[in-house]
Amino acid sequence: WSNGSLLTPEDFRYCLEDVWLNDELTQGGLPPTLLVEGKPPRFEIVDPLTVRYSWDAPNPDFLPKLAAASPLSLVLPATYLKQFHKKYQDPFRLAGLMEENRAKKWTLLHIRMSRQYRPENPELPTLDPWQNRTKPPAEQFVFERNPFFHRIDENGRQLPYVDRVVMNVSSSAIISAKTGAGESDLQCMGIDFADYSFLKDAEKRYPVKMHLWKRTQGSRLALLPNLNCADPVWRGLLRDVRVRRALSLAVDRREINLAVFYGLAQESADTVLPESPLYRPEFAKAWVAHDPDKANALLDEVGLKARDDDGLRILPDGRPAQVIVETAGESTLETDALELITDHWRQVGIALFVRTSQRDIFRSRALGGEIMMSIWSGIDNGVPTADMNPSQLAPTMDDQLQWPLWGAHYLSHGTVGEAPDLPPVVELMALLKRWNVSTEAAERAEIWNSMLSIYTDQVFSIGTVNGTHQPVLASARLRNLPDKALYGYDPTAYFGVYMPDTFWLGES
Repeated sequence: WSNGSLLTPEDFRYCLEDVWLNDELTQGGLPPTLLVEGKPPRFEIVDPLTVRYSWDAPNPDFLPKLAAASPLSLVLPATYLKQFHKKYQDPFRLAGLMEENRAKKWTLLHIRMSRQYRPENPELPTLDPWQNRTKPPAEQFVFERNPFFHRIDENGRQLPYVDRVVMNVSSSAIISAKTGAGESDLQCMGIDFADYSFLKDAEKRYPVKMHLWKRTQGSRLALLPNLNCADPVWRGLLRDVRVRRALSLAVDRREINLAVFYGLAQESADTVLPESPLYRPEFAKAWVAHDPDKANALLDEVGLKARDDDGLRILPDGRPAQVIVETAGESTLETDALELITDHWRQVGIALFVRTSQRDIFRSRALGGEIMMSIWSGIDNGVPTADMNPSQLAPTMDDQLQWPLWGAHYLSHGTVGEAPDLPPVVELMALLKRWNVSTEAAERAEIWNSMLSIYTDQVFSIGTVNGTHQPVLASARLRNLPDKALYGYDPTAYFGVYMPDTFWLGES
């Protein structure tokens, strides 16, 4: 660990038995990846360097999740964290620690002091290359080199090469300007393809270099109809596949590609990219051809024939057909595309209105059914193999904006949310369940193909374009950063797969 203490099997046992299996600390239960047929793993300490997790049935998701962008946590620094656990700490001392850290419950104290994904505790030992040394709230976080990091390079030199990583917290509105002013040594977040010309020009003024990496999302911008929205009329309509197909056919993706992406993207449904062995052209072409006549016919078929004086279709309850699309307002690409889609949908009698929200309240509003439709990126992992979990194609998370209540139901093992009742979604869940117990590569590929076929044919996400480029601006001194690469959260973890611990700063 970064504090010099040894990594031992006890750190793994503590994480599983005293944290994951503690009903007070983990009220939602074990992560789905650790459960097979509802049962947790058997845990054994084989020797001082080996631990074993085993189940009675296959768990094909276990190993990939250990290498995921946000990996499954199996280990915690037990020696350090036991001071915050009621099983190991004196009650009087624990009460003092709770008061010192303003925690009302010992569980809140332990969660706060042990959180690894968002490292709030500068004292928490880590196995990562750098350790956060700044206690929030702050506008600048300093990560310092872990002197006990376990990796070495081919010459036997300990990694990471870089001693300090400084992260500045800025408003998303000014990140592009600050990056273009040479204030960042490495930047990808907060900048987008719309900033390309401005950032490319920065190469003339500052010692920086622009890279263009291919984004891995199934769609750079996707419209996500909320099948769990609270409005009963719109919920019924959005659950009708004819409506979703009509809205997709009404979108002129060629115009979006030319106007927003300079014609450099691929017009496509929200699906896997050609770089994936699971790619099929029919998935990419599903319901994406611009065909307003067919869109109009489908909407008529649904029963939305009547129109008002403005040409808008009349809903069954007498209201005009007005779709409110929520956006986080973080990208001009979204607003530019929505402006075009507003015109496209107007041609088929649907009015589109944009409501700017904030990323941090998206989830709660979607879960509450307040969001009718949102614009976001498509599936995160557009370059999967059959060995990667296809859960992104089914409701498995509560932040999937097209079916958050169904995702919450899966995530909570049925304690919150609602069980899916739409037959194609039920079929997706059944296929996912099959994948979760599959041991054959061919069967996993067949399951992936079936799920992709359903997902694209049912238009659960209205994709626009994919294969778009992401600007990555780096200091001219930065070494070992690839010039061409894939960019995305899953499966590449943005910079993660390119091993930032091997980046270093040379002469300008």
